[in-house]
Amino acid sequence: PGPPFTHQQTPRKMVYYGQTSCEQDTERYLDVVKYVFSSYKKEVPLVINTMGWVKGEGLLLLIDIIRLLSPSHIVQMDVYDWKAMAPLTPEHVHLTPGLYTKGKQQAKCKQMGADGVESWKPSEGEGDASAPEYKLLYVHPEFPRAGVAGEARVHSGILRDMSMLGYLGQLQAPDIGAVLPLHSLVPYQVPFSAIALRVIHTDVAPTNIMYAVNASWVGLCRIPDEIRCQTDGPVLLTQTPVCDCLGFGIVRGVDMEKKLYHILTPVPPENLRLVNCLLLGNIAIPSCILVGQQGVEGEIPYVTSDYNYSI
Repeated sequence: PGPPFTHQQTPRKMVYYGQTSCEQDTERYLDVVKYVFSSYKKEVPLVINTMGWVKGEGLLLLIDIIRLLSPSHIVQMDVYDWKAMAPLTPEHVHLTPGLYTKGKQQAKCKQMGADGVESWKPSEGEGDASAPEYKLLYVHPEFPRAGVAGEARVHSGILRDMSMLGYLGQLQAPDIGAVLPLHSLVPYQVPFSAIALRVIHTDVAPTNIMYAVNASWVGLCRIPDEIRCQTDGPVLLTQTPVCDCLGFGIVRGVDMEKKLYHILTPVPPENLRLVNCLLLGNIAIPSCILVGQQGVEGEIPYVTSDYNYSI
C-alpha cells in the first residue's frame, strides 16, 4: 500500500507520548504500552513493531516489553557484521533482568541454613515461574550497511514530517486546487477554562506557558477528570497523564483578551467534544509549513532570521 503517510487511519487506541525517543522517560513509556495494550481484545492477530533502540537500556526495555506482552512469535533481525545482541530466545529472556522486571536468577534471595552455610532459595511472588513460550524467528540480512547507526534517525525524521503533512492535508478542500496556507484556514475557538494544558518533555514556568503553546503541535486528549477552573486563566496539569489521544492539531494563536485558544485540526466535531486536554511534546511542526506560506505580505508569521548566530 505504500509508505505509512499515504494511507493514514484513525487508530482504535492512541496515546500521545510527545517525544521521538523514550530514553528520557522509560517508565512512562512502559505505562503507555500497558495502557494501549489493555484495549487489545485478541479477536484479530496483533503485530507489534518494536523500536530500533536495542543497545544498553533499550535492550533491557525490550525484554520488559516481551515479558509484558507475552507474544506468540518474535522476529529478530540481526544487524550486518554486529554480534553484540544475543538471540532473544525464551531462555535468554527468562533469565535476563530487564530495566524494570527481574530475571529468574535475580528473583532468588540468600538464606542462612542451620549449618551456617548460605543457600539460594527462590523468593515468592517475584519473577516468572516458567520460561515464556514463544517461537523465535531469527533473520540475518546479507547486505552491507543494514542497521548502520545514524541513518535511521534521519529517515525517521523525514517520514515523521511526511506523516504530519499527510495528516494536516485533511484540512485542505477535497477538490484538487491550490493548497491553502495555514493562516487562511478557519480555526476552532476553545476557552481557556474548557481544557487542561501540559508540556510533556520539559518544565515550563506558568508565566511562560502560552509562549510555549503558541504555534505548537499538540495532542488533543481526553482525561477522565472533570476540568475545574477556579479562575479564567489556563488550567495547568502538574503531571503528564496517560490518557486517550483523539488526534492532533496546531495552536494557531492565543487570544489573551478573550481567553481563547485558536486550534486548527482535522478531528471531526463529534470527537472534539470529548477533548479536554492539550498535551504539548517535543515534536515540531515541519518547517516547510511555516517557511513556505504563500500570499503573506511582509514577515512570515512565526518565522524569524533576526537572531544571533554566534550564540
